[in-house]
Amino acid sequence: MTTSLYLSPGMFGFARVASYSYFEHIATALERRFMHRRRSCRVTICDVHPTASVRRRATKLCRVIHETAGEGSDPIHIVGHSTGGLDARLVASPSVHLPGIAPAELGWLPRLSTITTMNTPHFGTPLAAFFATKSGQQVLYAVSALTVTGLKLGAPPLAAASALMAAFGRLSGAIELEVIERTSEAIIKVLDDASSRDLRSFLRLVRDDQGSVIQLTPEAMDLFQASVEDRQGVRYQSVASYAPRAKTVSSLLSAVTSPWSVVSAAIFTGLYNITSRQDERYPCHDRTREQERTVRTLLGELPAVTENDGVVPFYSQLWGDIVWAGKGDHLDVVGHFPGKRGGNPRHVDWLRSWSGFDETRFDTVMDRIFEGMLLAEETTP
Repeated sequence: MTTSLYLSPGMFGFARVASYSYFEHIATALERRFMHRRRSCRVTICDVHPTASVRRRATKLCRVIHETAGEGSDPIHIVGHSTGGLDARLVASPSVHLPGIAPAELGWLPRLSTITTMNTPHFGTPLAAFFATKSGQQVLYAVSALTVTGLKLGAPPLAAASALMAAFGRLSGAIELEVIERTSEAIIKVLDDASSRDLRSFLRLVRDDQGSVIQLTPEAMDLFQASVEDRQGVRYQSVASYAPRAKTVSSLLSAVTSPWSVVSAAIFTGLYNITSRQDERYPCHDRTREQERTVRTLLGELPAVTENDGVVPFYSQLWGDIVWAGKGDHLDVVGHFPGKRGGNPRHVDWLRSWSGFDETRFDTVMDRIFEGMLLAEETTP
């Protein structure tokens, strides 16, 4: 038996850009766990459009699975990070209608065993409402460039990142397009020619189609929740995290170890503060007593509704069985956290949240996800 495992990236995610694999840590960790159980596992990373609509992204995910899963009855698992979790939920919904997808291309659905959502905005995120503005679109473009470059190099050029940090300080006013474009160009130029071309292609996609940005607002996700159903027989499990409350300027200066850390932490703080905004008419959660009991058991406390991972509110990430919840930022859970150099692959953290996330926590997250997959396979006819 060969298990098929599909990894679906989120809004800041990708398959491989500038020779860096976004899901490399998760793919390696889960493959190793299947191997230790003497199980065959084939991992496929779905290269979806980073910011296209959830429906377009789900269509691509469906086609990738149809074309690669093969025949037979071997189990299929989908792990979606951030928006990737919504893609998985949509494609599995019994009432789904995806453009251009024939019924035969959904023939693999009876084999679907689990959907794991990691830091997914099931009830939206206030950050999407900001990114949908003109200024926000420009910042999204620059942050996307910063993400790729930071993960590949460990720390983008300080001067360019500082310009982006200054832009966050002017969010109440207009952000000049020229400033953001110069910032993005400075970030891209530190890469070699091949990687630079790769990144430019990725950023072109971000600029040309931002359908999912609008769809991730709390107002739009209200409709998503009303129309997307869970599939019977599929185990839905979620990973949720929240970072420490955003630091003040004085605490930043006392905690940092380098000039880059100051800039990095300031950018994260800007994202965190925007994400902490709440609208009582469209809350980014649908908390149940069962969820609260589980969260209290896992954490020993109930985080405030304003707690978030820098991109998604904590309670917006809860769906199905909560297999892990704890301190961590949006990219920590994917393996992008501070780590020892020299590993293969080594862990890289380009935004400082001081969550304390490390290899021990990452291994625990992977263990819980893997155990949920095995449990689903054992209980599925």
